[in-house]
Amino acid sequence: MLSGSPLVELLLIVGGVALLYAGAELLVSGAGDLALAVGLKASTVGVTVVAFATTAPELFVSLLGAVTVSTDIGLGAIVGSNIANIGLVLGVSAIIRPLDVSDTVLRRHMPFMVLAALLLVGLGWDGRVGFVDGLVLLTALVVFTVTVLRRVSQNQSAISDAERDEMPDVKARDVATVVGGIVALVLGSRWLIDGGESLLSAAGFSDLFIGLTVLALGTSLPELAASVVSAYRGESEFSVGNVVGSNIYNVLAVIGVVTLVTPIGVAPGVRGFEFPALLAFTAGAVALMSYGDRVTRVDGLVLTAGYGAFLYLLLP
Repeated sequence: MLSGSPLVELLLIVGGVALLYAGAELLVSGAGDLALAVGLKASTVGVTVVAFATTAPELFVSLLGAVTVSTDIGLGAIVGSNIANIGLVLGVSAIIRPLDVSDTVLRRHMPFMVLAALLLVGLGWDGRVGFVDGLVLLTALVVFTVTVLRRVSQNQSAISDAERDEMPDVKARDVATVVGGIVALVLGSRWLIDGGESLLSAAGFSDLFIGLTVLALGTSLPELAASVVSAYRGESEFSVGNVVGSNIYNVLAVIGVVTLVTPIGVAPGVRGFEFPALLAFTAGAVALMSYGDRVTRVDGLVLTAGYGAFLYLLLP
């Protein structure tokens, strides 16, 4: 982790925010063009390519934290990030522009988001998420991936020859734009996390608190940047798919991989507050998305206020 004076740490935070915005613009633009070129729906791209790309910081932080500091950082970052994705990312995006929820996300992808939350809470309720638990999570990830690929295959086979002739060609520029966006998002989140973590650590806050706040917010910023840019552009399917997909990958992929390296301890306080909060936010997201297949501005205000209350209750 980079360290230095408060000025250096503040510069890292500012630079990280700038890179996050630039990376989000590149990623959303490139992913949208690629979706048109290969005939994929925006919601599918959002829940796969965009979601997996924006999950990279969580994987990096959780692995690094688990190996070098403590598993509290990794677990806190994931639980906090998933709550932030729903309360902050989905909430702010809906405030900018109401979000339509596609039938594919609602019926095929959202159940896996609920399953991921239930698995994490269920497997960690005994105070530990171990190697076997990780294998369970990774197995669920394989099932989710197969489900998505099968849906993609069905969509591809339904495209007529005439429709294929009208589709634009895949351009190297679009691929480079996506890759550049991912790199900028990962680097930007890393800078922001380094600056914020240094300031809180120097102030004497615990690893779990740092994971649940600065690291969770920092690793959720790629999702926030990508979803806000998508909402501003009127591409709401990217925003919703990104949140749902990120919450799936955070638990099934990140926690699954970390437990293969080292077991994750779950403190009683996490089981008493953070786990119930994760289930409550997940249930709230499902309810809001299912009602009218839309997340309205009022819904966004409710989600954002709920996230603010969660942060307030976290304060020592």
